[in-house]
Amino acid sequence: MKDENLLWQIRHFVYQHLADTTMPPSVDVTAARFNLSAEEATDYYKELHNRHAFFLDLESMTIRMANPFSGIPTDFKVHANGKTYYANCAWDMLGIPAALHADAIIEAKFTESNDLVKLEVKNGKVTNPDLLVHFPLAFSRWYDDLVFT
Repeated sequence: MKDENLLWQIRHFVYQHLADTTMPPSVDVTAARFNLSAEEATDYYKELHNRHAFFLDLESMTIRMANPFSGIPTDFKVHANGKTYYANCAWDMLGIPAALHADAIIEAKFTESNDLVKLEVKNGKVTNPDLLVHFPLAFSRWYDDLVFT
């Protein structure tokens, strides 16, 4: 049985690490931070994955997604607090400034054309509201194939 308090401390650490460095911590970094073995930290990562607290690449045990942050480069770049974060999708690109409580410049590519779109978020609002985001898949189906979504 996992220590519930430690489980959520690890989740908090992962998100704080992402906010500070733009990348998720490895299992080894998390193990060292909490004085755990790599196996114990892996077990906590798997539990958080099973609870949808984040999404792992189960082969490498790296954090692929800790919504709204992406653990890998994507076509959704969010420039905030002097750093560049990657979002998983258009929804998450708007979530990063909200999660960081920061203004941001967002660069996203249209899937069909590869055209670059820039958005600004200032004081919690998108400053160019004439743009629309299209979600081709209903939210209820996102976990059917989270990487595709």
